[in-house]
Amino acid sequence: MSNGSVGVAVIGDCPVFRHGASQLIGGAPDLHLVVAASSVPGADGGLRGADVVLVDLQQSGRRLAAAAAELRERGHAVVIVSSSPQIDAVEVIRAGAGGYVSRQAEGDELLTAIRLVGAGHCYVSAPASRLLADSPRFTNREQEVLRLLANGATDDEIASRLRISKHTVHSHLDRIGEKTGTRRRFDLARLAIEHGLTDQVW
Repeated sequence: MSNGSVGVAVIGDCPVFRHGASQLIGGAPDLHLVVAASSVPGADGGLRGADVVLVDLQQSGRRLAAAAAELRERGHAVVIVSSSPQIDAVEVIRAGAGGYVSRQAEGDELLTAIRLVGAGHCYVSAPASRLLADSPRFTNREQEVLRLLANGATDDEIASRLRISKHTVHSHLDRIGEKTGTRRRFDLARLAIEHGLTDQVW
């Protein structure tokens, strides 16, 4: 980060996307554009100052996941932009991407995703393919907690939104952890994504 501003690299094989995303980022006071390129290799040298890499490439989920893993290993937070089925969201999140945004998302949502992922949260706007409403595995309240967590909310924000105490949030997370065998926020966010527990806009 430079002077508190998040450095963003835009990687996209569509010139219109690159231009639009670059303009959007350039107009945000807390973000600055580091580089815009048509491929990861093409941006190689310019990625050095990027905190977040925004990727929109017409590739398979496997190749996008590989790109996300490579960028993550190099120390960048990654947001994938795609209109592919939600399984691709699961694949790229597992590979290390912090965010998955639908290509139909509005500019404000894209900026929200960049900011949240840049701050270490997970953000997904892929349309939910299925919900856990009929599943006995989680209570309705646990599903609500998971949904908010997957969309980047902190424990304090979850408590505020659900009008419960932070202690109660921790109790729900503990029960979810007992059921799933994990208490890591990233793994729980990924679990919510896999089950379609994400909102279109957070």
